Amino acid sequence: MKRLQDMRKLTVRQKALVEAYVANGGNLTQAANEAGYAEGNSARVTAWKTMKTPHVQQYLMQVTAEAFATHAAMAVHRVASLAKSAKSEYVQLEASKDLLDRAGFKPVDRSQIQVAGDIRVHIDLG
Repeated sequence: MKRLQDMRKLTVRQKALVEAYVANGGNLTQAANEAGYAEGNSARVTAWKTMKTPHVQQYLMQVTAEAFATHAAMAVHRVASLAKSAKSEYVQLEASKDLLDRAGFKPVDRSQIQVAGDIRVHIDLG
């Protein structure tokens, strides 16, 4: 319920700022202009302060997650296409490894060493 309340706090301009920011790839000045903030240095500062508020950051995370979800299918298709038909065998290999990693077939990153037995140290100072 708190999330819905925080979303209600957003103004139309704040929503527009966040959506423009995500859509243009993170250019805050351009997003501020598109969202209707006055042009110039003060607009950038105001937009920057706006982006730092918790409820705007929460909305930014939501919009970013939605953008990832929207573009994920395209990215998977691209990597699969590279794995299948890239001219470079190295690119094919790396794309194939990436697909396997993301499917849960990642190789073990480190080896585990176990030592069994007793270790005794005797120091005779006399």
